[in-house]
Amino acid sequence: MACTTILVGKDASYDGSTIIARNEDSANGEFCPKRFIVVKPDEQPRHYKSVLSHVEVDLPGEPLQYTAVPNADLKEGIWGEAGVNEANVAMSATETLTTNERVLGADPFVELTPAKGKEGEDGYEPEVPGGIGEEDFLTLVLPYVKTAREGVARLGALLEQYGTYEMNGVAFSDVDEIWWLETVGGHHWIAKRVPDEAYVTMPNQLGIDEFDLDDALGNQEEHMCSADLGEFIERNHLDLAVENVTPFNPRDAFGSHSDSDHVYNTPRAWYMQRFLNPYDEQWDGQDADHQPTADDIPWARQPDRKITIEDVKYVLSSHYQGTPYDPYGKLGDQHSRHMFRPIGINRQSQLSVMQIRPYRPQVNRAVQWIAYGSNPFNTLVPFFPNVDSTPKYLEDTTTRVTSENFYWENRIIAALCDASFADTANAVERYQEKTGGMGHRMIAATDEQIARLVEGVSDEFETDDENGDVQPLEPDEVIKAVRNGEARDVLAAANETMAAQLKEETDKLLDSVLYTTSMNMKNGFHMSDF
Repeated sequence: MACTTILVGKDASYDGSTIIARNEDSANGEFCPKRFIVVKPDEQPRHYKSVLSHVEVDLPGEPLQYTAVPNADLKEGIWGEAGVNEANVAMSATETLTTNERVLGADPFVELTPAKGKEGEDGYEPEVPGGIGEEDFLTLVLPYVKTAREGVARLGALLEQYGTYEMNGVAFSDVDEIWWLETVGGHHWIAKRVPDEAYVTMPNQLGIDEFDLDDALGNQEEHMCSADLGEFIERNHLDLAVENVTPFNPRDAFGSHSDSDHVYNTPRAWYMQRFLNPYDEQWDGQDADHQPTADDIPWARQPDRKITIEDVKYVLSSHYQGTPYDPYGKLGDQHSRHMFRPIGINRQSQLSVMQIRPYRPQVNRAVQWIAYGSNPFNTLVPFFPNVDSTPKYLEDTTTRVTSENFYWENRIIAALCDASFADTANAVERYQEKTGGMGHRMIAATDEQIARLVEGVSDEFETDDENGDVQPLEPDEVIKAVRNGEARDVLAAANETMAAQLKEETDKLLDSVLYTTSMNMKNGFHMSDF
């Protein structure tokens, strides 16, 4: 299992944006090189076949353009993972979740069944395709939805029709809403709107801890689910509430509370909330309100202060700094320092932070922040998704190791820095601060250029829209607005400038940490040759 997710409601974020973010982590023992691309309508398949499950899906005829972060090696399929489409809808898929035996007994996963024997011979049994999964979700959903709520509905319908072979959590956002969907067994699902004033932490564990079934099966104001979920719960005795007045808890009903969760999952939620709510409760010691192994860490909570992009990057890069569990720290001992799975782990593939800003015109409203490789040693930089192409430094990732693309350059830097953590930490921190500052300046300068191009947009401080939206439009109007060719050229040029600056600074960091680590080699001898 892999990945860590954080979702930030618009009233919890520093600027009123909705923010969804997720580390994509590869399986233990392997790397998965990633690319940042734009998928144009004529590049989107009309008939889709999964590499892993062999399921085949006919797709609608008019897809929207969207960004994605697919695998560089397509041997296991696309794995698009994270992107923003032309309707300014963002999607992140998926956070692998845990479940329990009762759920799997009631609604088993839909797994690929290979053919038995040879066709035409006695006893031959043809292959039975499996369901849809992380490989497929972004490609099957994001090009066809115009709101976050529509994203939930489309994915839910696909899950009911085709099933899935794994438990997954999927995030959707638009300028106004964030929705979080969790699969339940092979064909069932639940989804909950993230409260505007709250953030959500998700560490590979079914997370929603309170769910209004009446709303989900009725008005669907804050909750949605598969049509027969109520019957499914009752028929299989999944509701573990002691009293009828207790809210339904999906985490108890559908999730897990295993010993491995306390090593792999719950400590990550504990640390993220410890950082974002330091004054809200006691986090450390025997008298802590929540221990790293607690099963009742809230799914959503209001932060002590507004959350920034830098906060998101920090928690998703965490290795338990300031605690005995930090593998690079001096607190604790060798046992405690390797007790829990870090959030910022060696096998990170990519991080996408998708920000939808109500105070900017539709064409430059969305920003997709990107990082590649192990988060403690990389940087997060912004790119505008509503463009016709992405910079080659992030797009042209090879399957061989090279310092000429952003993915592999970060991999090399991380390996060098890990070996000399204390000696290289300052250089990494300076790199992160400098490139982050460049990113914010790039956004501000580009916003000014776009403001001169786009007419009919209210001043951000004078808008009458209750959500602070300076250009409120219906979804079809949003699509038309973001297809402004002149504006797209400005955004593409800004992306190229950002990529060029990023490469220059990343090259400098590689040079610095290579020198530092080389000086620490065990065969070093501190006397010059004669």
